[in-house]
Amino acid sequence: MRVVTDLSSSPWPGERTVITIGAYDGVHRGHQAVIAEVRRRAEASGARSAVVTFDRHPASVVRPENAPRLLTDLDQKLELLAATGIDATVVVRFDEEQSREDPSRFAQRVLVDCLAVSAVVVGDDFHFGHGREGNVSTLRELGAIRDFEVLPLELVGRNDGPDEPISSTAIRRAMAGGQVELAATLLGHAFEARGIVVQGDQRGRLLGFPTANVEVPIAICLPADGVYAGWYLRPDGSRHACAINLGRRPTFYEHAEHSLLEAHLLDFSGDLYGEAARVEFTHFLRSERKFDGIDALIGQLKNDIDHARTVLAD
Repeated sequence: MRVVTDLSSSPWPGERTVITIGAYDGVHRGHQAVIAEVRRRAEASGARSAVVTFDRHPASVVRPENAPRLLTDLDQKLELLAATGIDATVVVRFDEEQSREDPSRFAQRVLVDCLAVSAVVVGDDFHFGHGREGNVSTLRELGAIRDFEVLPLELVGRNDGPDEPISSTAIRRAMAGGQVELAATLLGHAFEARGIVVQGDQRGRLLGFPTANVEVPIAICLPADGVYAGWYLRPDGSRHACAINLGRRPTFYEHAEHSLLEAHLLDFSGDLYGEAARVEFTHFLRSERKFDGIDALIGQLKNDIDHARTVLAD
């Protein structure tokens, strides 16, 4: 997949494109369905396929006080988009100036002048441009003048009960309840947190359960505090079963400032400090709680590890 950041000229001079536009946070199953339609139409017409997205979530600029935590950082998003088989992802820098751009001007500059679109595939609730003033009708008006189609798609519904479409918001809501299994169903892949392994207080090692303390950027959405089973992926490509504690360690701290992600790799011994870690959350095991003493905590940790081993083996 080609990553395009220079919008001053066409990445494919003389060729048309079929595209979709959006934040694409998480690249969930709804996103994947739209991209599949983009690819299908591009292949049928001999055009290039592309996703137009942004280098940060637009809400972080236009309403930072209410901006959502991200399901994926930009690197993760690009990796997930590449896995869809799309020809290119066009990354638009979203800053204060971009946030004020008129929808028609954005469409002309990016879709027409840079990408020579022949079709735009979007969800039927699509909005864009300053104040979210642009919508499907805006695109259709410009398309009638600039020779491109606009193809709104009905959003992909959930199969787990609620009569609502799959969305990044619904996935964040599942995560806030510790429902990582549901989040994975909506995403189409396990939720993965990334960060650098940093030195902690080494209490896990003293208790007999050494952990990798993974420092996750504050902008990233994490599940609710609790204990989970999952997988730790190292930079060398190896994959290790792990028990994950995410929380504020109430047995030792009365008021910790923030939650800490600690992964205990099963049947592993080695130095992980300083490496880039990827931690997949696959099963919720229990909520975080305060224990009466070290012995009670150690007993529960043994149970957690046995539980993690069992669910991961299944």
